[in-house]
Amino acid sequence: MKTVVITGGSSGIGLKTAEIFRDNGYTVFEISRRENSTPGVIHMSADVTDNDALTSVFSQIAERTGNKIDTLVCCAGMGVSGAVEFLSDSETRRQFDVNFFGTVNAVRAALPYMRKANGGRIICVSSVAAVYAIPFQAYYSASKAAVNAFTDALTNEVRPFGIEVCSVMPGDIKTGFTAARRKTAEGDTEYGGRISKAVAAMEKDEMGGMEPVSVARAVFNAAERKHMKPLVTVGAQYKALVCLSRVFSHKTAVRIVGKLY
Repeated sequence: MKTVVITGGSSGIGLKTAEIFRDNGYTVFEISRRENSTPGVIHMSADVTDNDALTSVFSQIAERTGNKIDTLVCCAGMGVSGAVEFLSDSETRRQFDVNFFGTVNAVRAALPYMRKANGGRIICVSSVAAVYAIPFQAYYSASKAAVNAFTDALTNEVRPFGIEVCSVMPGDIKTGFTAARRKTAEGDTEYGGRISKAVAAMEKDEMGGMEPVSVARAVFNAAERKHMKPLVTVGAQYKALVCLSRVFSHKTAVRIVGKLY
């Protein structure tokens, strides 16, 4: 039986991903801070920003599975919105600590077991916002762009060990992520109300977006491919947008996003 480890697996995309792997015969471990009683899913408690705790959890998982970790899915993430000029250092660092360094910590914890087994699959959940950076969500976009660059570099580092790496980029998804976003409207007056207007537009798009199971299916399908693609975009309209980003000049793409928000 194959084993998958999923970070951020207690809600949203991570939870649906855990359920799909479980339903397809995997032994599923999910790592999150919150307790989780999902049937058929083994909960392990850790914060992805705590490298020592995460390393310990992976050691426990490896002991239970005979050092067998076939697939790692990095779903843990959070959002911060506000103007670059006014967001606090603590908020911006937290954004990168969870979205980027949380991914890095999980990957580093899993790699020794995959390398010794001469194989494994690593899937990192990124975002279309990595390609089309969103105003007043600059640090979220930057953290996801960093995830994409990280997976591209990692792909070539671990290929000789039979390990494959992939970024999955969803667009707008209807999850609890929207309500959990850390928002600051500081500077809204100076910016002519554009901060609150842009964030309201983002949230409307998210709440009208795809269900998280759509992304979960894409993650599972990526893991089951004979050879993984380095980048997978979820949703037909978002696939088209990502393709167009290669056709537009960068200047044009930036202007289009600016008009949307």
